Amino acid sequence: MANTTSAKKATRKIEKRTEVNKARRSRMRTFLRKVEEAIASGDKTAAATALKAAQPEIMRAAQKGIVHKNTASRKVSRLAHRVGALAS
Repeated sequence: MANTTSAKKATRKIEKRTEVNKARRSRMRTFLRKVEEAIASGDKTAAATALKAAQPEIMRAAQKGIVHKNTASRKVSRLAHRVGALAS
């Protein structure tokens, strides 16, 4: 347990930041799930629309440090590939 005033403040800041990060991660995962569901249903237009909405969310999460930049790029790339494959 923190004893010093600065350590107590740091603990409070960490708790607040953790809540914000949880919310951002959850939001990103929700957008990812919407794309996955659209792909599973086989609806190309819905999947493309969901991907278009999800891509900025994923990249924003990377910018905020929720996920690594390369991880975000990989997720977007793989989803785009799967959405593109729906046409064929």
